[in-house]
Amino acid sequence: MIRLTVPSIDQNDIDAVSAVLSTGFLVQGDHVSSFEQAIAKYVGVKSAIATSNCTSALQIALKALGIGPGDLVIVTAYSWIATANVIELCNAQPVFVDIKEDTFNIDTDLLEDILKKLMNKSDTAKRVKAIVPVHTFGQMSDMDSIIELSKRFDIPVVEDSACALGATLNGQQAGSWGNAACFSFHPRKAITTGEGGMIVTNDEDLAQKLRTLRNHGLDTQKSPPDFTVPGMNCRLTDFQAALGQSQMKKLDKLIAARKKLAASYNSLLRDGPLGVPTIASGHESVYQSYVVTLPKEISSKRNLLISGMRTRGIETTIGTVHMPLSDFYQKRYGYAKGNFPITDRAYANSLTIPMYDTLTNSDQKRIVNELDTSLRSLGFNP
Repeated sequence: MIRLTVPSIDQNDIDAVSAVLSTGFLVQGDHVSSFEQAIAKYVGVKSAIATSNCTSALQIALKALGIGPGDLVIVTAYSWIATANVIELCNAQPVFVDIKEDTFNIDTDLLEDILKKLMNKSDTAKRVKAIVPVHTFGQMSDMDSIIELSKRFDIPVVEDSACALGATLNGQQAGSWGNAACFSFHPRKAITTGEGGMIVTNDEDLAQKLRTLRNHGLDTQKSPPDFTVPGMNCRLTDFQAALGQSQMKKLDKLIAARKKLAASYNSLLRDGPLGVPTIASGHESVYQSYVVTLPKEISSKRNLLISGMRTRGIETTIGTVHMPLSDFYQKRYGYAKGNFPITDRAYANSLTIPMYDTLTNSDQKRIVNELDTSLRSLGFNP
């Protein structure tokens, strides 16, 4: 089976974890602090706060910004469901924005239109508390435009950088643009700690709030330390952090391998019916996923395509989730097909194919050939 992803775990990673396990000090210690420092340095920010996963990172980032009942948070319609769920878990409401068809990222023209409508009404203007752009599949959103809008309307930005550690826009790292940003170290990302997340920020006061919320509300700056707010247990273990430190040493190498594989896929797919990823000018993607676009004639048969590829020994999956049309958000807010037409098409037509650093050129040729065979077996003959 050619898997969708295979984490890069070598003996150095195993030795790093084993060394911590042998000490018996497993929760939050020096390795967490060192991992935080490594991420902060790489991204180019002052502070990094490790968490148990990216979902918890996003949730406490919103809580630290004071987002709560009745507030509105602007977010893309096309992302993993956690991006919207954390807003609901703060008892706030997501306001979804459609995406750009070429990059799958939030459409900043539509974002501006929605902000103008909301900010021109006194009853909604006071409720808009954050913008959460997502760097979809490892390519950054149009952060120049988003930051301009955030400054114009005085709204904080929390980057959902789950997929984008190492991605850049005009040379500036993902995670260094907004008031805060959140990364994921899930096994499908370029580097992994199994589960794990990280919040980064240049705001020292915000960083302290995040540290407090991460650890049961414990404020270590008080003397003696005391529990000053109702916090969560979102701590990262020390052995996960040791793995993260080891993984960071090869991050640039892993990103380079993904870019090389993406270029190979682009070449192999050039004359075929599948659309390949579009990388906008000034952007460097880390290709967390390589997502192709199916011909519209075959989109209704995508599940058959996915199951057929599996029988041929190749794992594929959808791109990501149409959040407004998931069961909860559809029932809660009454969204319907047609409200977000570009997301409708992206959700229906996207297919993620294998991407990991040890994938070979012969593997890629096999994947492309089996895709062609599968498409023909489903009645598509270009």
